[in-house]
Amino acid sequence: MSRTLRTAQDLAEAGLIGPAAVPGLEAVRARYSIAVTPAMAALIAEHGAPIARQYLPDAAELITAAHELDDPTSDAPFTPIKGVVHRYPDRALLKPLLACPVYCRFCFRREAVGPDGGLLSEAELEAALDWFAATPAVREVILTGGDPLMLSPRRLAHILQRLDAVPHIETLRIHSRVPVADPSLVTPALLAALATNKPLYLCVHANHAAEFTPVAAVGLRALHSAGLVLLGQSVLLAGVNDSEPALEALFRAMLRHRVKPYYLHQLDPAPGTARFHVTEERGLALMRGLRGRVTGLAWPTYVREQAQGAGKIPLGMAGMRIGAGQAGEGR
Repeated sequence: MSRTLRTAQDLAEAGLIGPAAVPGLEAVRARYSIAVTPAMAALIAEHGAPIARQYLPDAAELITAAHELDDPTSDAPFTPIKGVVHRYPDRALLKPLLACPVYCRFCFRREAVGPDGGLLSEAELEAALDWFAATPAVREVILTGGDPLMLSPRRLAHILQRLDAVPHIETLRIHSRVPVADPSLVTPALLAALATNKPLYLCVHANHAAEFTPVAAVGLRALHSAGLVLLGQSVLLAGVNDSEPALEALFRAMLRHRVKPYYLHQLDPAPGTARFHVTEERGLALMRGLRGRVTGLAWPTYVREQAQGAGKIPLGMAGMRIGAGQAGEGR
């Protein structure tokens, strides 16, 4: 297979779902985008449920549980200008687009992301970059979306160069699925676009050890050699990584590929994601079970988002609150 699968019929023709499931899953696609790259389709065929569950649509997505929220991280109240989310005094998100190489079935922005949405116009992008230049309290910029590594190298380079030139911005960060979900995009042109004078951190989103394929390994090595600091973020997901062996394998795979496990997220309550929910008690038990089994280098912080943009807290640290607004990628 050489193209991304974007419809239920595509998935059926690739043998990833049965023909009888097509009508119901087309109804899901009408609300939430589908995208399965060739790399992920091959992994689904090889590893089954832990990968398939992350990317293949399910009729349960159209059922919203009572506790689920349309905007679980509350981006909207903290948006001073289109494309920017500013919760912290010292950092802000820049969302230049809302397209991704794959569409995770548990995504907290699943109502907004899609292949045709969210690309800032030239004027909107320049206005957002001007906002960063005019906001001296912001010392860190986090590029997210969508997936910033889906941008053309030219556009990505322009964004990074503009931000790199702002004196009060000290660090840059990108959150991406590309290195594991579509490693073919890690090209010499992309690596050149990522060249910055200021520290650039790349947070690689992966939830299962199998996502670190030999092809992904090549791209990650190239990114590391280009000077990026690689961090790993994951979501605790039922049927994907909710066991001690699965988490241990995931964190060890990250380290083998020069990725420091950074955060393990409790699932954000986006609509239609209840089938992925793992209780906090179970998550804490899993983390306790790993203590002493893995090096501290493989130890992420297990966190939960608070409601209405109030921030995240490290789970297992009762009463500790790191400050308002630690939500989404802006951590």
